[in-house]
Amino acid sequence: MEAGEYRRTETPGGILEIAKNGNGRSRTLWLAVIAIAILLNELALRFTPEALEHWRYALHRLYYLPIISAGLTLGWGGGLAAAVLSGLSYLSNSRETDLDRYLETMVFCLVGILAGVLSDRERQQRTKAERTALKLRQVYQELQDNLEHVKRAARMSALGHLSAGLAHEIRNPLASMEGAAGIVQREPENEIRRAEFLEIIQEESRRLNRLVTSFLDFARPRAPELLPTDAGALVNTVLNLVSHTTTRSDVTFRTEIATDLKPLRCDSEQLKQVVLNLVLNAVQAMPEGGEVFVSVQNSKEALIIRVKDGGHGIPEKDVDSIYDPFFTTKETGTGLGLPVAYQIIEQHGGELALEENGPAGACFTIRIPYGGRSKA
Repeated sequence: MEAGEYRRTETPGGILEIAKNGNGRSRTLWLAVIAIAILLNELALRFTPEALEHWRYALHRLYYLPIISAGLTLGWGGGLAAAVLSGLSYLSNSRETDLDRYLETMVFCLVGILAGVLSDRERQQRTKAERTALKLRQVYQELQDNLEHVKRAARMSALGHLSAGLAHEIRNPLASMEGAAGIVQREPENEIRRAEFLEIIQEESRRLNRLVTSFLDFARPRAPELLPTDAGALVNTVLNLVSHTTTRSDVTFRTEIATDLKPLRCDSEQLKQVVLNLVLNAVQAMPEGGEVFVSVQNSKEALIIRVKDGGHGIPEKDVDSIYDPFFTTKETGTGLGLPVAYQIIEQHGGELALEENGPAGACFTIRIPYGGRSKA
């Protein structure tokens, strides 16, 4: 790549690169300017009397300006050419000894070549950096395009899993309702059987209604209404509700609520739904009985609620799927409880995570910032 030349190229991605690469008109113009500068300096020397020795000395030094300029703009070849012209002019106008004049002319040439070499190296480095930046922009653009493709594929995959799960969950109660209705239709005179299967139809209808409600909560979550809430009282309310409604006598509840809790800006109904879901999951995770431990504590910037059961933990193969819609290990579960809970906490600007998991049980942790940073 020659010095002082410019080329404009356009990549397929539409990115323009301005790179130095030969322009004869620009080169000729620079040569003309430098030649004129040398000529003017020579004329100044010719018309400066020898008595003004200091002025003549200064004019001799001015030859370095066009030499260095030529080296910087036209490369080492231009610098050398300017040095030769300056040397010829200097030799014809200097009154110094021949040795001094020739040595000065040699210095002219060395300065011109050195300035050109350094300038050429700098241009090469700049051009290399521009090409590298261009390639990086192209690679970045390709990565962005690929990322968008991956996101679209992930959304389509999630939509497919969601649709398949919803269809599966709806099909089971519909099959039960269809079977019960057929039996009622075939045995219209049997009042006992009629009442039994009508009850099945009603129960499956309620199940479908709960499923659709849960799905709508997940698909179209309500924006949280952030109001100051006593988190300790909220947790106690949930535990009282569960303890009075559960038929499990082999399950006990223990709480540890800090006395210095600050009011939490949250949607109390949504947070109650999350805690209730976690507590019910903890109860169902202990088929042989045990203790459900719930703690409410302060951290520096957030409220922390922990719900720990005494079961056998979540199988490792299922840990990565617990927040997936319709994933459940329960016979009667919809698989939407944890996904909805996760979404609610995320809308509050918080985090719901499986903090502990093992043979001694699982512990889910809710962290909600006191600032009430809603993501809705």
